Amino acid sequence: MSEVSLTVFVIDDDDDIRRSLARALERRGYAVESHASAQSFLDSYDPRRAGCLVLDYGMPGMNGLELQKHMNAMGMAIPIIFITGHGGVPESVQAIKAGAVDFLEKPFRQTDLLERIETAFAITRARLADEEQNRNHRARFERLTAREMEIVERMVARPSEISSKEIAAALGISPRTVDHHRARILEKLNARSVAELIALAGK
Repeated sequence: MSEVSLTVFVIDDDDDIRRSLARALERRGYAVESHASAQSFLDSYDPRRAGCLVLDYGMPGMNGLELQKHMNAMGMAIPIIFITGHGGVPESVQAIKAGAVDFLEKPFRQTDLLERIETAFAITRARLADEEQNRNHRARFERLTAREMEIVERMVARPSEISSKEIAAALGISPRTVDHHRARILEKLNARSVAELIALAGK
């Protein structure tokens, strides 16, 4: 997979903290986009842009936990690092349970934040790699003809009855035709064996 450019989205209603964080991260070589509110981030959100959120917990309007809940409901898979000056244990537990990378209390060490950002980026890269693998997987199966897909589905549904003769009898075609289709299926799916084919189809 080619290297994807990742962005740190800093969301904090405190102008001084937001600007200070953005400058510090940019000096470290990160691409940064800043927002003064959760709504501002949502209004400009582009699902094609990946990265992580450095999110203030206690903001007016939609607070950090509410934004996290909204993002989870919408399937916005962006790791979140919460920062807060007044969040307590219940809030941090709730955030972590909902998938946050961490919950840092202000003032925090810059090295701690950088470590969490790298953890969040690793999570994002792993998700992007999985998504690309799934796309490649679907693309392989989309190359199959309707008859080839029918044979694959038959093999997956009845793995104890996968001989050419058994499949031919079930589909009303000749065993030789099944052999031809199986060879083409293995080639198109880049599978080395029928067992690997069935494993691929079951994913």
